[in-house]
Amino acid sequence: MSDESRPHRTAAVIPAAGRGVRLGPGAPKALRALGGTPMLIHAVRAMARSRAVSLVVVVAPSDGAAEVRRLLDEHALPDRTEVLVVPGGETRQESVRAGLDALPHDVTSVLIHDAARPLVPVDTVDSVIEAVRDGAPAVVPALPLADTVKEVEPGGPGEPEPVVATPERARLRAVQTPQGFDLETLLRAHREIAVLGEGATDDAGMVERLGITVVTVPGHEEAFKVTRPLDLVLAEAVLARRRATDAY
Repeated sequence: MSDESRPHRTAAVIPAAGRGVRLGPGAPKALRALGGTPMLIHAVRAMARSRAVSLVVVVAPSDGAAEVRRLLDEHALPDRTEVLVVPGGETRQESVRAGLDALPHDVTSVLIHDAARPLVPVDTVDSVIEAVRDGAPAVVPALPLADTVKEVEPGGPGEPEPVVATPERARLRAVQTPQGFDLETLLRAHREIAVLGEGATDDAGMVERLGITVVTVPGHEEAFKVTRPLDLVLAEAVLARRRATDAY
């Protein structure tokens, strides 16, 4: 079967093996409760709400795959969506690659989604998938910046830092997830781009380094990343508003 006539099948990979130290001690960030339900469950449901996503692969801490599987089994998920759990690696890049390695051969495109973005609306997910299916090899949801951004010469904690440049705000975007890819393109990036230290935190950035154009689609203000305690307060407020309006 030629690539042109091959049916599209989209899967989502959620790397959830990190500890989330910025939210403080306790459970891994992905397992923190939001509205009484772990953020990871919200993130899986967010991917599964798209009818185009038939499979979600959750990449768990290497020693916590069984716990994550039990957690998923305890919560209602759409019957039409298969959910797999695989153990992750030491870095986010290794964990994403573990998720990609678990995908069946008939998957043609993949979403990579942060477990810490539990409230991304389904319309945003569908927009990313549609752009990939229309031929874009890599797609990221993005928002214009509200704040002016300064490039600085980094200093020590608490020290004044000299400004070296002020980028033009109109040309800048804050990117979110899910990031969407033609699967072969992302697999090539993971094969060919070696990243030192903690590994890649942005899969689209790896694709860019191959010289492949990444495009953006409109993101959503509710797809923010829950990283700090204040983010959790905001996420609780968004969730409460959704539940009050039956939009969730």
